[in-house]
Amino acid sequence: MKIATYNINGIKARLPRLKEWLIETRPAVACLQEVKSQDKDFPAAEFEAMGYQPIWHGQKSFNGVAILADTKAGYSLKEVKRGLGLDGPKEGEGEQARYLEADVSKDGQTTRIVCIYLPNGNPLPGPKFDYKIAWMEKLRARMAEIWASEVPAAVLGDYNVIPEDDDVYAVKAMETDALMQPESRAAYARLLADGWCDAVRTLNPRGGIWTYWDYQAGAWQRDHGFRIDHILLTPELADRLDSVGVDKEHRGREKASDHAPTWAILRE
Repeated sequence: MKIATYNINGIKARLPRLKEWLIETRPAVACLQEVKSQDKDFPAAEFEAMGYQPIWHGQKSFNGVAILADTKAGYSLKEVKRGLGLDGPKEGEGEQARYLEADVSKDGQTTRIVCIYLPNGNPLPGPKFDYKIAWMEKLRARMAEIWASEVPAAVLGDYNVIPEDDDVYAVKAMETDALMQPESRAAYARLLADGWCDAVRTLNPRGGIWTYWDYQAGAWQRDHGFRIDHILLTPELADRLDSVGVDKEHRGREKASDHAPTWAILRE
C-alpha cells in the first residue's frame, strides 16, 4: 500500500503536473495540501475519471486539503472529520481548511488517513506563530484520540517544521524562520514522543532528504532544500513500513510545485 503526501501549491495551476504524477506513480492514497480552491471548484471529476475517489476541504485562494483513494486498486474512502475546531489568527476569520481525516478501506481492512497542512507561522513573534503552536497542540490532542482508538493510522502532510539540523541544507539560512524555532521543533518532537513513527527519518537516520525547494534565489538549481513534508505512523503501520522516498524529479518539471511528493510503502 503506497501512501503519499503532496503540497501541490494550487490545484488549478498544477493539475497537469498532479495528474502526471498520479499516472506515473499510482499511489493507493494521495494526500494533497494547498489546494487553494473553494469546494465548488474542486476538480473532482478529473480524479474520478482516473479511478480515484476524492474528498476535499477547500477554501478560497489559500490553504485547502484533499485525499484521493485508488478505486481501481479496490480502495474506498469514508470521511471521518474535517477541521480541528481552532479559528485562524485573525479576529472573525473562522477556521482555516487545514485538516481532513478519512478511513481508507480495502478487503475488509481499514486504515485511518489524516491529511494536514500545518500553519507556517511566519512572521514571528506574533499571532501567526502563536496560531501555529496552538494548532500543533490541537493536532496532538486529536492524534492521541486516534491512537486510543487503536486503528492503524497515518498522518501525512506539510507540517511546516524542519525537525532536525540535518533536515535543512544550511542551518544558518533558516535559523530565524518559524519552521525551525525551538517551539516548533519541540511540538513536533512531542508527537514522536507519544509513539508516532517518522517514516522518512526512520529509514534515513542521517537526514539529508529534502521535500521542498523555494522558487527564489535558485534554491532548486543549487539543491538548497529542506524536509517539511512528513509521514507519521502508528506502531502497527510502522511495523509494516517497507520503503520511503521523495519524487524529487517532479519538482524540476515545468510549472511544478515548490514541494516534491513524499511517499511510504506499507506491506500488506
